[in-house]
Amino acid sequence: MENQQFYNANQLVADATNVERANFYKHTYGHVAGGVLLFVIIESLLLQIDPLVTFMLSLTQGYLWLALLGGFMGITWVAQKMAYGSLSKSKQYLGYLLYIIAEALIFVPMLYIALYYGGTFVIKQAAVVTGGLFVGLSAIVFLTKADFSVLRGALTIGFFLAIGLVIAGMLFGFDLGLWFSVGMCALAGGAILYNTHQLRYEFGTQQYIAAALSLFASLMLLFWYILRIFMSRD
Repeated sequence: MENQQFYNANQLVADATNVERANFYKHTYGHVAGGVLLFVIIESLLLQIDPLVTFMLSLTQGYLWLALLGGFMGITWVAQKMAYGSLSKSKQYLGYLLYIIAEALIFVPMLYIALYYGGTFVIKQAAVVTGGLFVGLSAIVFLTKADFSVLRGALTIGFFLAIGLVIAGMLFGFDLGLWFSVGMCALAGGAILYNTHQLRYEFGTQQYIAAALSLFASLMLLFWYILRIFMSRD
């Protein structure tokens, strides 16, 4: 009942006026930028907590990494449920915050290793490339009339294959290597194209928090694998 009221209270962005649409995009991308800033702040604090860093590093070994990924996926589901399905703005923000914290936690081992072996330079490089690609892909959607909704099937299959390969790699102890990271960057790029295109057709004008979470998730996935590629050069 609450979900039905929520969707009834929102006008689809595609049916909104130009002013309402522009407002929605401004709020959405403002919340994406805010999410990135909050992620950086939280991550900086987490990396200073030595026991936490040690604990998170211990979870990257064998089956524990699968358990960590499973926990992250569970938190993602809860966060999306809160952001997408609640009438309460505070609950939507709580869902977004929960997701940002989950991303910050799962990034701790990766960023610690990157800092230890390559310093801040490699992270800054990866961040700049990620930001540039995100802006470029978003611009393609807004400046062309291409229908990127056709990517949905390919993305679904691609993500299931990726999860299967990650699980197989953990179970059988083989390294997925550079080309897997390249493929995941392509998959994340496709997700950004799809999510940006669907802002107009899946979200109501008041659902900018959920829309921001959707874009933020794809952005962080892209950053993860671009950072892996940069780290593999050293």
